[in-house]
Amino acid sequence: MLSTQSLQLKCFCFAFVFIAGSAMTTAAIADAHSSMPSGDASIVSPDAKLELLFSDAFFTEGAAVAPDGTVYFSDITFTHSSDMQAGHIWRYDPKTGTASVFRSPSGMSNGIKFDAQGRMIVAEGADFGGRRVTRTDMTTGKSEIIAGLYEGQPFNAPNDITIDEKGRIYFSDPRYLGHEPIDQPIMAVYRIDPDSSIHRIITDAGKPNGVAVSPDQKSIYVVSNDNGMTGIGRIPEETPLHRGRMALLAYDLAEDGTATFRKVLVDYAPQDGPDGLVVDVDGNLYVAVRDTTRPGICVYSPEGEELAYIPTTPELPTNVAFGRGDESKTLYVTSGNSLYHIKVMKDGYHLPTQ
Repeated sequence: MLSTQSLQLKCFCFAFVFIAGSAMTTAAIADAHSSMPSGDASIVSPDAKLELLFSDAFFTEGAAVAPDGTVYFSDITFTHSSDMQAGHIWRYDPKTGTASVFRSPSGMSNGIKFDAQGRMIVAEGADFGGRRVTRTDMTTGKSEIIAGLYEGQPFNAPNDITIDEKGRIYFSDPRYLGHEPIDQPIMAVYRIDPDSSIHRIITDAGKPNGVAVSPDQKSIYVVSNDNGMTGIGRIPEETPLHRGRMALLAYDLAEDGTATFRKVLVDYAPQDGPDGLVVDVDGNLYVAVRDTTRPGICVYSPEGEELAYIPTTPELPTNVAFGRGDESKTLYVTSGNSLYHIKVMKDGYHLPTQ
């Protein structure tokens, strides 16, 4: 493809450049170039394309790939603008390219993960949702509540999930949406142990959203996306808001499952911060960044150095998930009302199966 500089020179001399019978302006070349991945080609090829798979949802979130390769993702149906639907979980079959509703209502599901036994773990939010974390046996279809209350009070709105190799489940509990009372005194990250006990482990992350445990089990990464309110759709757009921390944070994860703040990996202020994230087998972070000036999937080293960038313009991405098996280098992206995928050069990290 022609660079912008060479194209400008040709336009100066000939007024138009004709390629395959079509006139391409400098702006068209620039737009095409800006939609391509950039950065380290060992992370993502500059020729890789973000491809649309599905676009019939209200607001997609929480993609996760089951052990059999099926993709599940949340459809958050903000009740104030969706005729009181209370969320759906969709199932996408990569082999047939078809999608169907797996669960409806979903309890306003957001983050989804699969544990080492292949069970579906779901964070259910507010806005007529469950405000809890559930676990579903994919063989029997039966579900159980594994986190419903903390100190006798409902959670704010469980948002995202990650699981360590000891079977401990970590989830964030902010509030972005819903009319329900806010019962927890702080927006935090919690841990559910195999004995079913629940522990509040991170209280200094601002407004925690995406969470991910590193492959070496020594770090937990937490996104803070503090939009300054707890009622999307209930506050007029022109209302002045005090936005808080917009950052990607790293915490040391101890053997006992406790976490200690280590450093700010990326500070996005004054722009919006990220939403969800996943890691590859080398520990690199694939982060769905909702910065309106540069929306896309940013790939960072464990130290916070940007390695690659996958634009999602004009949509703002919400979450990411790696495929499995032969599709372990496929990255699924939820954005807007859609599900996308793109081929990358690294294998995604998944829990060892049991």
